Amino acid sequence: MTCKIPRITRMASASALALALAAPLVLAPVFTTPAHAFFGFGGIVYDPTNHAENLLTAARSLEQINNQIAQLQNEAQMLINQARNLASLPYSSLQQLQQNVQRTQQLLGQAQNIAFNVQSIDRMFQQDYGNLSLNATDAQMIDDARNRWENTVGGLQDAMRVQAGVVGNIDSNRTQMSELVGQSQGATGALQATQAGNQLLALQSQQLSDLIAVISANGRADALSEAERATAAEQGRIQRERFLTPGAGYQPGNAQMFN
Repeated sequence: MTCKIPRITRMASASALALALAAPLVLAPVFTTPAHAFFGFGGIVYDPTNHAENLLTAARSLEQINNQIAQLQNEAQMLINQARNLASLPYSSLQQLQQNVQRTQQLLGQAQNIAFNVQSIDRMFQQDYGNLSLNATDAQMIDDARNRWENTVGGLQDAMRVQAGVVGNIDSNRTQMSELVGQSQGATGALQATQAGNQLLALQSQQLSDLIAVISANGRADALSEAERATAAEQGRIQRERFLTPGAGYQPGNAQMFN
């Protein structure tokens, strides 16, 4: 017995099948390829414009990285320069300069009879170069004159000793000057150059102190010589006055010249 499907049913089934086959085409997304793109091997899409933009971005990033590296190098160099500028000078001439000054001071402190002291000078001048008395004996006058002569000779000797000491410092000063100039020229930073310059100034101060010592010693010797000359003139005047004073001066007497 044959079963006949109605025509309407057959038409409905055919419509449903057609809709089912058309559904994937409607739901699937539509992919379009740019006009300037092309497919490479394996179906990979290559976009020249996108590739160029990526290369430009990478180049800019690399340039920024290089700039940052250069900035870090500049900062490191700046820190190195600051460290050099703050480095201390490894050489010091202070001890030698102090020894030279101390040697000169010792020579001045060994001054004979009249020292470089205001109170000592006042006392000794009052004692040996003050007003001479008319009543002083000849022996006392001779002793006073000899003391003044010893002061003058001692002052001259002291001046020569100070001069010799200062001359002895010249070789040491020359060595220190050469060393300090070398340190200044080879300074790695501003601090070392400044310290070398300060030590050169200290050397000049020591030389000035030696010069002052020589001038003072020479001036002392000259002053003692002038004081002795002035006092001797005064003593001669007193002796002449005593000689010419009636009753106290020359008394004639008998003298036997030949047997």
